[in-house]
Amino acid sequence: MSVTTTQFGKTQFGTDIKLFTISNKNGMEASVTNIGASLVKLIVPNDKGEKKDIILGFDSGEEYMINGSFFGATIGRCANRTANASFMIDGVKYNLAVNDNENNLHSDFYRGMHKVLWDAGCGEDNVKFSYHSPDMENGFPGNFDISVTYTLTDDNEIRIDYDGVCDKKTLINMTNHTYFNLSGHDSGSIENTKLTILASNYTPVAAGAIPTGEIAPVKGTVMDFTSEKTIGQDIGEDFEQLKLVRGYDHNYVVDDCTGEVKLIATAKADGRVMEVLTDLPGVQFYAGNMIATQQGKGGVMYGERTGFCLESQYFPNSANEPAFAHPVFDAGQKYKTTTIYRFR
Repeated sequence: MSVTTTQFGKTQFGTDIKLFTISNKNGMEASVTNIGASLVKLIVPNDKGEKKDIILGFDSGEEYMINGSFFGATIGRCANRTANASFMIDGVKYNLAVNDNENNLHSDFYRGMHKVLWDAGCGEDNVKFSYHSPDMENGFPGNFDISVTYTLTDDNEIRIDYDGVCDKKTLINMTNHTYFNLSGHDSGSIENTKLTILASNYTPVAAGAIPTGEIAPVKGTVMDFTSEKTIGQDIGEDFEQLKLVRGYDHNYVVDDCTGEVKLIATAKADGRVMEVLTDLPGVQFYAGNMIATQQGKGGVMYGERTGFCLESQYFPNSANEPAFAHPVFDAGQKYKTTTIYRFR
């Protein structure tokens, strides 16, 4: 197991951007950068030993400073959508950037955690990124210290551990926004990928992709991934939830969530199997419906549905929805969560 460090560009202030690559004994590699604590490359062998980079991304740190699709990024302090770009804590209203119709998406497009330069430290098999978010940065109360650690194991797991604490009561709901294509980042559509999500329910959305507050069963609908099917099998069906967001872009309610790390989803393509494990109650399945046409790694052109996301999380708009678990943490209360992407 080893970690190597290379130059990956410079910020607008002339500060070095670094790329850190972790390798294991099985030929798997994970590369991460200190811009946005982002996952840049994930090289995984298939059942024939053929190695492919299976995540969408860019060739330079400067491109991650733009990154309009959030490729590989750490999202914080609050991932996903917040209705009316505001939330209340103890009777005090906090306003966020209005950046998704009248709502907020992923905290702040231009100054969110996916755009900042994180401190970095390397271990034998991991890279730990750390960031201090000052009080009221992007509208969130309290001084928040957060670390995100990427660990690559010899069991072919890329493990993401989040550890944070704030000095005021605050909203915290972080995620990783990697787009996967198990056939290779350069292979086009992900619609033939086979997917299972261990969730009997999901949270339907209204116009604007804000959850209605309902927790609805997937059984008997095109939203059902409890049995394996391809992503593309039902994605074009005449179903209101799909039409609202041009495909799948929905939060699934993890079955039997106990707060322990457990298997929640499995994806398969081209001789690669990816298992997703987390201790969080929800996972956003996004089929890449809105990926803008753009040039990615190696000059490859990405576009709609060339990558998919499985983003572990508290539910969207959970700060404002009484029926959902609230990711509001007291001053001094530890924020600690783990997500694992395991390959076989």
